[in-house]
Amino acid sequence: LLFLSKTGGKDRRSGLILTIPLCLEQTSMDELSVTLDYLLSIPSEKCKARGFTVIVDGRKSQWNVVKTVVLMLQNVVPAEVSLVCVVKPDEFWDKKVTHFCFWKEKDRLGFEVILVSANKLTRYIEPCQLTEDFGGTLTYDHMDWLNKRLVFEKFTKESTSLLDELALINNGSDKGTQQERERSIDLNFLPSVDPETVLQTGHELLSELQQRRFNGSDGGVSWSPMDDELLAQPQVMKLLDSLREQYTRYQEVCRQRSKRTQLEEIQQKVMQVVNWLEGPGSEQLRTQWGIGDSIRASQALQQKHEEIESQHSEWFAVYVELNQQIAALLNAGDEEDLVELKALQQQLSDVCYRQASQLEFRQNLLQAALEFHSVAQDLSQQLDGLLGMLCVDVAPADGASIQQTLKLLEEKLKSVDLGLQGLREKGQSLLDQISNQASWAYGKDVTIENKENVDHIQGVMEDMQLRKQRCEDMVDVRRLKMLQMVQLFKCEEDAAQAVEWLSELLDALLKTHIRLGDDAQETKVLLEKHRKFVDVAQSTYDYGRQLLQATVVLCQSLRCTSRSSGDTLPRLNRVWKQFTVTSEERVHRLETAVAFHSTAEKILQECPEQPEAFNEMEQFDEIEAVGKSLLDRLTVPVVYPDGSEQYFGSPSDMASAAEHIREKMKLVSLKKQQLKQPEATTPES
Repeated sequence: LLFLSKTGGKDRRSGLILTIPLCLEQTSMDELSVTLDYLLSIPSEKCKARGFTVIVDGRKSQWNVVKTVVLMLQNVVPAEVSLVCVVKPDEFWDKKVTHFCFWKEKDRLGFEVILVSANKLTRYIEPCQLTEDFGGTLTYDHMDWLNKRLVFEKFTKESTSLLDELALINNGSDKGTQQERERSIDLNFLPSVDPETVLQTGHELLSELQQRRFNGSDGGVSWSPMDDELLAQPQVMKLLDSLREQYTRYQEVCRQRSKRTQLEEIQQKVMQVVNWLEGPGSEQLRTQWGIGDSIRASQALQQKHEEIESQHSEWFAVYVELNQQIAALLNAGDEEDLVELKALQQQLSDVCYRQASQLEFRQNLLQAALEFHSVAQDLSQQLDGLLGMLCVDVAPADGASIQQTLKLLEEKLKSVDLGLQGLREKGQSLLDQISNQASWAYGKDVTIENKENVDHIQGVMEDMQLRKQRCEDMVDVRRLKMLQMVQLFKCEEDAAQAVEWLSELLDALLKTHIRLGDDAQETKVLLEKHRKFVDVAQSTYDYGRQLLQATVVLCQSLRCTSRSSGDTLPRLNRVWKQFTVTSEERVHRLETAVAFHSTAEKILQECPEQPEAFNEMEQFDEIEAVGKSLLDRLTVPVVYPDGSEQYFGSPSDMASAAEHIREKMKLVSLKKQQLKQPEATTPES
């Protein structure tokens, strides 16, 4: 059965196709015969009348085995078989071996036998009725069919046995006296198999058969179910209908017996629940009224309350079960029990709901107390952290860190405000609940307990308010101090920046202020620009001095020593002295250059026909002295008070300026020689 298959395909005469795959291993003819008998017992007589087409797949077997199988078909199913297709291998059997001609034996065998290759099998059977093994398109899963067949036979066997058992139980309950019925029910109360399981198996099997019948294939051609599946569907449906009928009667029998036993137990259990809830249960709640003065105390009370709730839950579970049982009996409609059941149900519900409401109120009160103490503890920790931050002296490295610290301080203060607001809300909610506590006191005076709880809550809120006010005052002082420190750091940074600016001005003076001008006019312009440059430097120096004076005032206010002013002031004075010395040297050179160019230009512009203007030769001597003095200063460095030296520009820059002065001195010297020649020629003439 694991290898033979009835694929559901049909030949051109609408007969079913039976496939016998042979393999290299030894094939048992007895097993093959039994399997064929089983497969042929499945289809209906109408299907059998159309005949079978048998495909013997001998591609992996020997000729002798194939021949034996074909001859066996003569003994097993000669009447049902109309055609046998022997699929031969690619390398055909030896002609001598296959000399036995099946077509000559057709009359003796009772059916036609043909030898055909797998790829030519479609000449006799449509491709849509062949599986992929023979080049067809028919979808068939042999293991799936086998599993479904086993499920069907198992269901048939179990359902038939179960129907007999249920019928025996149900028929026994309908006959004889009440004692006989109960005895019969006791003896046959439980079937050997679970009816629900059998019904579920049957429904799943029927659903699978119906789904395979109506689903189409992927190619769009409707899939035709095998005849055994079509035959199985009405069998399954008939068994399911019988099972449902007997099982419904069986359930009614069980329900009647259960109702009779329940009625006697309900009244006893109801009284047990009522007596405990009104006795020990109520006494437990009367002794629990405190809310605790801390988180730990509230948690301990909650734990104690949970133990009480746990004990009540056991009785509440009994109440739920009893209520369901009473409701079921009320729905049954027995009039003689309705009044008593409703009275028991009402009494039980009143006691349980009252006790449950008391438990819920107590649980909500303890939860509110726990939340109040939790918020109070968080707020206390926030206040401690804020106070610790305020008690530590501020020693930041720069203004940015001060700003960050100030921001953190403001955030903590805001968090404290929100925490105090939340504490007030939780406290007021808890006070409102406590004010309603007297209504649940069962006649007990709880004024003293409530007063202690109210005093504790109000005391906690007042204490937190005072602590928060003290922290706010300290934050105001710390904020002022930190803002002054920010200003102090800003002054120190700006003063240091002023020193840098002054150093840059000095560097620019030495490296870029080099030219002495080509004439007196240009030199005067350079001298005027230099004075403006000095004014900028003077303003920078004054700005730095003012900032440093401000740092001294802030340090005195903060009672701290400035870390920067002690170093910045000497640097500022040193750079300023260097700038002053360099500026004076620059002014002296420019003034000397102005004198030199003015005198030289005056001499060079005089007409040679007016010798009386140069009667005194000391002008030439003076301009030569000025020029030499200017050339000498160009080669001398600027000497600072600390002994260090700096040159104006590069040597090439100084050489260029000196060369221009020398050229002008040559012109003056040439002019002097021209004036001397007329004086020498006049006496001779």
